[in-house]
Amino acid sequence: MENLLGILLVAIIAFLFWQQRRQTELAQYFIEQRCKNMGLQLLSFARGKHKLKDHHGEWGWRTVFIFEFSADGHDAYQGYLEMKRLRVSHFFIPPHRLPEGEEY
Repeated sequence: MENLLGILLVAIIAFLFWQQRRQTELAQYFIEQRCKNMGLQLLSFARGKHKLKDHHGEWGWRTVFIFEFSADGHDAYQGYLEMKRLRVSHFFIPPHRLPEGEEY
């Protein structure tokens, strides 16, 4: 019985690690695509903290990913992506300088 519980515990930890890895890969893909679509240069990407509530106060396990980007290659801005499971729940890109020659 002890061996079964040990194997089950190892399997649960491996599953959680694998899910976190998938979530990180998806978050990086979403951030890269958003930056590419907006003409921004992605500078860095990191997994931030875990939260139990989102920005609306709704309960659920969420992971926040922090990223830095540049619009003109000189300035750096910091945004974040919040994911619930394998879905984006909130994407924040702060106001930033537009690249030269672009208008929205």
